[in-house]
Amino acid sequence: MIPILDMQIPWLAAGSLLHLLAFLLICLHCLQNRREEAAATLLWIFLAWSLPGLGPLLYLTFGIDRLTPRGTMKSLQNARFREVSLAREDALPLAYWHSVHADSIKADLASNLDAELNRAIDTLVPDYPLLAGNRVEPLITGDEAFPAMLEMIDSALHHIHIQSFIIRNDRTSRAIFEHLVAKARAGVTVRVLYDRFGSTQAVFTGFFRRYRKIPNMRICGWTQVNLLKRHFQVNLRNHRKVLIADGRCACFGGINISRENTTRKGKPPIRDYHFRACGPVVQQLQYAFLQDWSFISGEDPADLLQERCFPSISHEGGIPARVINSGPTSHLQTTADLFFMAIVQARKQVLIVTPYFVPPPDILRALRSAALRGADIRLILPEENNHLYAGWASRALYGELLAAGVRIFHRQPPFMHAKAVLIDSRTAIVGTANWDVRSLRLNYETSMILYDEGFAGKLKQVILEDIAMSEEISLAAWNRRPDWHRLIENACSLLAPVL
Repeated sequence: MIPILDMQIPWLAAGSLLHLLAFLLICLHCLQNRREEAAATLLWIFLAWSLPGLGPLLYLTFGIDRLTPRGTMKSLQNARFREVSLAREDALPLAYWHSVHADSIKADLASNLDAELNRAIDTLVPDYPLLAGNRVEPLITGDEAFPAMLEMIDSALHHIHIQSFIIRNDRTSRAIFEHLVAKARAGVTVRVLYDRFGSTQAVFTGFFRRYRKIPNMRICGWTQVNLLKRHFQVNLRNHRKVLIADGRCACFGGINISRENTTRKGKPPIRDYHFRACGPVVQQLQYAFLQDWSFISGEDPADLLQERCFPSISHEGGIPARVINSGPTSHLQTTADLFFMAIVQARKQVLIVTPYFVPPPDILRALRSAALRGADIRLILPEENNHLYAGWASRALYGELLAAGVRIFHRQPPFMHAKAVLIDSRTAIVGTANWDVRSLRLNYETSMILYDEGFAGKLKQVILEDIAMSEEISLAAWNRRPDWHRLIENACSLLAPVL
């Protein structure tokens, strides 16, 4: 036995040394990259020490929530994209681009509070100004969204740009791709961008390979993992979902390309919101897509920023709207700041629909403050969550919210994946962002804010339908929940800073 122990000692010493080195490197990285919540930093340091090997691996996979100096290519590419759009007359007709803004930016906001909010957003996203003359319509579940998307695909004459976080290898995805293939073979340029993490099932089953050789059709997977270039940002994903046809009309929102979003035999679809947009704001969705596409595909911005992708668009309606993009490439927490400012602005009512609700402390405080000053604050959350830990973590927050007067509703199954915010029945925020750390800080997200009572009225009716299918949680009933529920909630809430 002694010789065997003698042989093991050098290996144990080497392993201990490697563990100590990995721990120190993680500590150094944590201290070099400040997080808003100190609890998240302490949690990762604890995991790195207490789980040799596994802790550092988890940190590499999920703990890197900002781009390192070597990983700022997306920021640099965005800057180059912007420079080309501003400096190259042959890349994008500046006279036209400016005329669109000059004509459409004259949106008069009826509410002074909306005007104040819009001025603040100007600082967050100066390249995406408020544009008037838009028409935006809700599309509820894939049963409404997918037929609208197929109609847009079939009517396209020049190009189709489609982006999704999740694309499944299933009947729904195959049907959409067959329409895309038909248009590509007819000479229409088709660009498909998917997130490699979200679309893992389709990647591993070879779904995208079968379309690689289709003429006029190019497919790229979004990832920021490249070990050769020392990039390991598995945690930074592209959560955007948009379809743009000929630069004139678009669909965007929360619906992924999956059969789960459609009605099947004896099974209703996931409850989700998508939106069809026409008007000048489509150009902002187009610009955001082309930025992402250029970054992943390597296609020259000058080749993308052409008038054929940004055709002359007349006013399609009366809705003032603007796109609000966010992601870890920005030092500003754009979506979190937007939500916070919208809550602070509210005077009468805030309706929030989201599948995941684990926001940072400042947003929780804003919600409690709005409820305490008399505003009607309602949270509509799914009763059954597809990510159990996120559902339990959100429930750990119920007590303090209910005590302040916030009303919480559990939407009955099927699972609700919708995202929307409605302020005072007047201002709406829709898109892809959830109310959790991942959407607010890690993912690349696209939201749209719309200042229009007509659109707000339509959206409110949809939200009220979800409330009618919900059970309201009372403070008294919540305080009577089993003790073991509290244990699970509090345990899962410990992971809130990294969810």
